[in-house]
Formats: sequence, C-alpha cells, structure tokens
Amino acid sequence: MYPYLIPGKALRACLRAALPVLLLVLGTSGTVAAGDTAPGWQLSGFGTFGAAHSSERHADYSSSAMKASGAGRSHDWSPQVDSKLGLQADLRLGPRWSGVLQVVSEQHLDYSYRPRVEWANLKYQATPELALRFGRIALPVFVAADYRKVGYAYPWVRTPVELYGAIPLSNSDGADLTWRWDGDAVRGTTQVFAGRTTVPLFAGAHLRGSGIAGLSQTIERGDLSVRASFITTRLTITLFPELFAGLRAFGPPGQALADSLAVEHKRATGTSIGLNYDPGQWFVLGEAGHYAVDAYLGASDSAYASAGYRHGAFTPYLGYARTWGKPPAGPHALALDRLSPSMAQAGALLNASVGAMLRAIPSQSTSTLGLRWDAGQNVALKLQFDRVTPRAGSRGTMMNLGPGFRSGRTAQVTSATLDFVF
Repeated sequence: MYPYLIPGKALRACLRAALPVLLLVLGTSGTVAAGDTAPGWQLSGFGTFGAAHSSERHADYSSSAMKASGAGRSHDWSPQVDSKLGLQADLRLGPRWSGVLQVVSEQHLDYSYRPRVEWANLKYQATPELALRFGRIALPVFVAADYRKVGYAYPWVRTPVELYGAIPLSNSDGADLTWRWDGDAVRGTTQVFAGRTTVPLFAGAHLRGSGIAGLSQTIERGDLSVRASFITTRLTITLFPELFAGLRAFGPPGQALADSLAVEHKRATGTSIGLNYDPGQWFVLGEAGHYAVDAYLGASDSAYASAGYRHGAFTPYLGYARTWGKPPAGPHALALDRLSPSMAQAGALLNASVGAMLRAIPSQSTSTLGLRWDAGQNVALKLQFDRVTPRAGSRGTMMNLGPGFRSGRTAQVTSATLDFVF
C-alpha cells in the first residue's frame, strides 16, 4: 500500500531482507492456540516506508549513527533515514513459559539491509507479579524502549535523535527480572537487567558492551507515566585503528593520549528520566538524560519536550530537542614544539584527525512541527518538518561531511512516512 512513499530500490531491498525470515517463521510454527495457556504462536509485524529531504547539501541527516547514509549529501530524498520492516513471533509454551522472536531489517553501516535479531528470549512467569527473561532483550532505558523500532507506536516520524541517538544500542544478550506491583494510587514496574552485546559495524569493526547492568523504574498514576533508568557497561569500539597506532608512535605522550581517547574497555554510563501524560485528546511527552564515556565519545546532556492534540483521525504535534556535548578531560593533541619538522608535520595531521573525531560529539538542537493522520486501521501517514542546527563547532548528528559543512548552519529537514502494524 502507498509504495510511492519509498523509492523502489530501497523497498525491494527491505522486502528481500525480511522475506527469508517470514518464510522461516511460517514454515516452523503452528496455529494460534484458542486458550490463554495452551501452547501456540502468533505472528505479527510492523514497518515504516518513508522518505526524508534535507537542505544541507554538505552532510547527511540521519536518524541513527548506526546507518551508512541519509538525506542531504548522499541522497536528495533518502528512504534510508526511516524505512524498516520487522517481524515478530510470540510463542506460548505453557502456563508459565513464553517466548518472543523479533527480526528487523533496516540500513546498517555496511549499506546492507541484512535482517538482525532484535529480540529472542524466553520468559518464565514465576508469579503474576514476577517474571524472569533470558536471551536477547530490549534495553529499558527510554520511555519508548519497548517500541523504539515501531514507528506506528509513537506520534512523530522518528524518536528524537538528540536523546535516543545517545544510546543507539537497543538490546543486550543476558537476563532481566521484572516485578510489577500495585500501590494505593499508583502502579509500578521495577526491572533489573544484566548482559552483554556485540554489534558488527563494517569491514571487521565492531562495538562491544560487556558487563551491561542497569535498573529501570516505571510509575503510573492515572494518565501519567514516569520512567527512570540507569545503565552502565564496559564499552569497546574498534574504529580509527590507524589514528591510535599513529599516536602511539610518538612515545609516552602519544601513548597516554591514545589510551585516554580510545574506546577500549572504557566505562560508559547513562541515566535518564521521562514522562508521558496522555488523558486522551491531547498528550505531553518529555525526557532528559546524561551519558558519559571515558574516551573520545565524551559526555552529553540531552532532553526533549513534545505535545500534540488529537482531532478525529488527525494529530498535529510539535517538539523541541537539544543535546549539549562535552569532550573528555585531559589533553586532546600532541605537543609539537620540540619535534623535528617531519615529525611535527605528521603530528599536526594526527592532531587534525583527533580534532575532527572530537567534533563528532554532538551538540545540536531540533525544532519539530508535524501531522499524523490515522488513515485506516493500523495505518498512519505522517508529515514532519524539522529545523536542525549543529552547535558549538560540533557536527551534531550529521554524518558523511563534505568540505563545505559548517557548524551552526540550520538544515531544513522534511519527512514523510507510512507506518503500519499487522
């Protein structure tokens, strides 16, 4: 339906990637059970077909640092920014055991649409209030953590990149314990989790989080929901090996600089709090967080606020998001004054590369105006206009920079999506 919203090549790539998974699920599953506790399965899915345009011609606007291209420099109208397909199989194995498998196809850093397993876990319902899960589990660090890939589930075209881009990881392999409790006037959900994750990037590079641990607390009172979370991990990212090898060739000072900047088993932490007030005809959403890595990724404070009003099938909304980046402590360049001319020249090139790497710590603001139209059952069309401004010399969340890019210049980003669930 509505295939004109996404260019044919990207649509075919999404479908080719998701089709083998769909056939696998259909070929190995049985029928849905009639009872709530009898063994059975249920297949569902979701997707977004979209296109985005950016007025910035010297960089790409993207919804995630885990994608290879976006709108602006690489494509006049880009389907890669928002398009994705997902399939989910929910399994009931008995009165206490259940499982879920979710696979998502979207663009990756290697330009492929290869489907990846987003969730794959078994759940043991020990009591009506207490549940334990094992396997690949969603990281519960944002208000939209459980549905951040499902565009139909939230009002905007995409979750605010200033906040959600701070932790592009959405799952971990491990276990979690969830306790749901009721008070006199509130309901609560307490979740503790632990695990690890490895994400392939491109050409042998990878991101690895070991010793992931955290806590999430949700409180609900009437139409108000509040969620707070904390996460910590040891992070390794195998990018820029030539840069760090070059720094280490400059002896102890270069070795110290490389060790302080490289993301090699470095402590990373994140805290966030968000609220959602939705009495029905209108809603207010907001989140804020602080994230820090003891390496070149630095630290950031991020927040957004959004509101909308439902009028029949139409929901106009607006929002504002901001992130403030902070470079890591310590020296950020080699001292060149006592070096030979040839070494000083090589050191200057390395210093320029380090400076470019640190400018990737995002400082950015986005003002948003949009309209959602629930055009049919389980189908929503969205139009959104964003004013995106990288700040403080940063590139913000822009990528694939050209020589003409300038921090502080506002990009006008126009997006259209078709979101659906089935």
